Amino acid sequence: MTLTKDRLNKYLNIRRELSESKYINVNPIQRGGVLSKEARMALIEWGDGYSVCDFCPPQTPRLDKITNPPISDFYKDLAEFLGMDEARVVTRCREAKLIAFMMLARPGDYIVLDSLAHYTSYLAAEVVGLRIKEVPNSGYPEFRVSPEGYAAKIEEVVKETGRPPALALVTHVDYLYGNMVNAAKIAEVCREYGVPVVLNAAYTAGVSPVDGRKLGVDVIVSSGHKSWAACAPTGILAMTEEAAKKILRTSSVEGEWSKRRFAMKELALLGCTVMGAPLITLIASFPHVVERVGRWEEEVEKARFVVRELERIDGFKHLGTRPKMHTLIHMESQSFYEVSKKHKRRGYFLYDELKARGIVGIQPGLTKHFKFNVYGLTWYQVKHFVESFHEIARKYGVEVR
Repeated sequence: MTLTKDRLNKYLNIRRELSESKYINVNPIQRGGVLSKEARMALIEWGDGYSVCDFCPPQTPRLDKITNPPISDFYKDLAEFLGMDEARVVTRCREAKLIAFMMLARPGDYIVLDSLAHYTSYLAAEVVGLRIKEVPNSGYPEFRVSPEGYAAKIEEVVKETGRPPALALVTHVDYLYGNMVNAAKIAEVCREYGVPVVLNAAYTAGVSPVDGRKLGVDVIVSSGHKSWAACAPTGILAMTEEAAKKILRTSSVEGEWSKRRFAMKELALLGCTVMGAPLITLIASFPHVVERVGRWEEEVEKARFVVRELERIDGFKHLGTRPKMHTLIHMESQSFYEVSKKHKRRGYFLYDELKARGIVGIQPGLTKHFKFNVYGLTWYQVKHFVESFHEIARKYGVEVR
């Protein structure tokens, strides 16, 4: 096969049509990942794949030992910021879960997880060979997950196997409804049974206060490109000292002919993980992240304002627990769904109308159920967002109370 010049030219001028400079992007997975100014500058400087590896110390050849750029200091500060003892950066939150599952459990063990867990929690458990017990949720319209549900499922495992599950996975805020669970109470329940807790903080750590010690969890996993103003792929793995002894175990293999050993390398991390642009943008955005976490209450107030304003539209209903505790919002809209049935663009009419008003991020084609996230928007942008919905409703004869 010949790769002609014409065929390759399409890669030379890739543009992001829906850029932050032109549109208000309310995509649920993108609001917390918008790069800081410092990260954008660092991206240019450190974009080469192995840029940070120029500074790897030969005596201790490991990513977390590099002091310039300050990766070693960053790992310490990151752990402290999350109320944990050790931290590492891996490629994705899902990889962090996989590593934790792999090192803290054995094939055939049970893991208890909530029924709103991200699909990658299930896949990570399957890869490791774990069996699953699901904590039910309360169903429509709140989909609430309770600490008592965890206790019941742990009891089921004890009755079935004679011992508690190897792990409990707690989704701090789920990706479907933006419900924040009582992680501290769930962790307390799990501790009574001696079950270690992995907290999936993909939608909370980096945008809101998360302290592992106060919550009583053993491991925190999070997503740098979802919630830490970093470019992809970046995942965060933070641990207590006790959990770190198992998760960060170093290699003991020896070549039978060469006698080569790699005793410095952390086994589950395959030595080193994320280097170059993703890691550096995470570090460059860290001061920005620490500062913005202090404004979390205002961000929640924006979300509550949006829910109140959208529910003024006939047929609109917020799904999830009340009062709103997170900026990810799931709306049900029977009225806009009825409009879509008669519109020539069907369900795409809402996407078109919003884009015409400078708003993108709600999945094209959806009108009956759709998600969005208002984190980090200014009050001016938030008000423009709700006023746009009001305008669209009136345009199609839907009452706004």
